[in-house]
Amino acid sequence: MVDLKKLQEEVMRNKLEKGFNTTDVAVEFCRAYEELSEAYNKHAKGDAKGTAEEFADVMVFLLGMSEILGFDLEKEIIRKIEINKNRKYTKMKSPDGKDIFIRTRTPEDP
Repeated sequence: MVDLKKLQEEVMRNKLEKGFNTTDVAVEFCRAYEELSEAYNKHAKGDAKGTAEEFADVMVFLLGMSEILGFDLEKEIIRKIEINKNRKYTKMKSPDGKDIFIRTRTPEDP
């Protein structure tokens, strides 16, 4: 398994070395969103390699923001996967007839 904490540190080292932003989190959110939008555009054009590269860019921004904010992203991902395993969902139809899953709120998972 990849050590995301080490990757967070590597992303931060690179940001510092290159003089990139390490303090304005709002800018980092915008840049991550921009990269996700670019991934969607590549996907819509059928460019799998480009989509994967843009996903990597999104992850680099998420790793960097996690380091700036002091989060251990790996631990948070593992925790969230466990939460999602125990969630209940109701299968419904979207207005265009596609299957969608809506989370069912429970006392244990409000």
